[in-house]
Amino acid sequence: MVENVVGHSRRGRRSLALRYRGVAPGRACPELVERAARVATPTFIPPEASGLKTGYTLQTSPTLYPGQTVRAGLSVDNDNAGPVVCGLYLRAYGADDQLFITRGPKTVLEPGDYHEFEWRIGDTGGAPIAEVGVEISAALRDDGSVYLDYLRWDGEPDVVLTRPSDGGTMWRRAWVNGVDQFRLRQPETFRIVQNHGTGLLITGTREWSDYHVSAEVTLHLVTAGGIAARVQGMRRYYALLLCKDGKARLVKALDGETVLAETGFPWEFGETHEFSLRVTNKHLKAGIDGQTLFSVDDTDRPSTGGGVALVCEEGCISCDAVTVQPSVTVRKSAF
Repeated sequence: MVENVVGHSRRGRRSLALRYRGVAPGRACPELVERAARVATPTFIPPEASGLKTGYTLQTSPTLYPGQTVRAGLSVDNDNAGPVVCGLYLRAYGADDQLFITRGPKTVLEPGDYHEFEWRIGDTGGAPIAEVGVEISAALRDDGSVYLDYLRWDGEPDVVLTRPSDGGTMWRRAWVNGVDQFRLRQPETFRIVQNHGTGLLITGTREWSDYHVSAEVTLHLVTAGGIAARVQGMRRYYALLLCKDGKARLVKALDGETVLAETGFPWEFGETHEFSLRVTNKHLKAGIDGQTLFSVDDTDRPSTGGGVALVCEEGCISCDAVTVQPSVTVRKSAF
């Protein structure tokens, strides 16, 4: 049972009481937690909503990604009979869109103890994270209460967004579909088509700020294509594009489209090019195929945060993976 109660908080006046009964180790193997108590918050479409049949498709992206750091504060009730093991965990969508569990740090807490957890989320192989929360177990059967002071996460992701090796379809739903076609059963992870105007395939959150996004994009018959950063919607973003007039452009979409910089860059339909765009404070650095093309400051109502996107204007582009990393710790960069 979860109950909002007064006290047991070092950061406020209230906390969540996590009241559990009958937690115990696994019968066959004491190391296996078969009767743990778990409380979580959704970070993506929950299983009960994944199969809803309505006239509209639920469009959403996860709020938690690999590379971000989860923090939590927990305390144990003074009246508990004995120690409990408390830890963090997450569940993500894996094979056949079934949830699998990944456990983070855990510790043994005595009655009256308070502990703060910090967990940098590791790679999930492209599987979107559905929930994150607290797991409670004990060496012997136990009843009691643990108080959750806070649970939050922050930071930029460090993730390769691609099709998971074990399949499933929920990874596709982690992308907000703003294109005419996001094709299934293609050899590439992403193959998108836009018939008129500019379409975006978007993921990420408004809280992402300073990061580097890169992708190898194949440009089929297309007016313009590339990648975008700090995406806040279909008409708010920064984008690095190759255009059919033989120009590379760094554009800003906000109350219309503004070209921040451009240069000649001859290319042919069907070619694959590596796009790189890094955003740090008001500064943007962009390049293609390892060559830095633009380094500019946006001082006119700069965007301060947002997700990433593949951008397609009137045509088709394809891509196998999109990589997002904190801009200050880029492992491999053209810059």
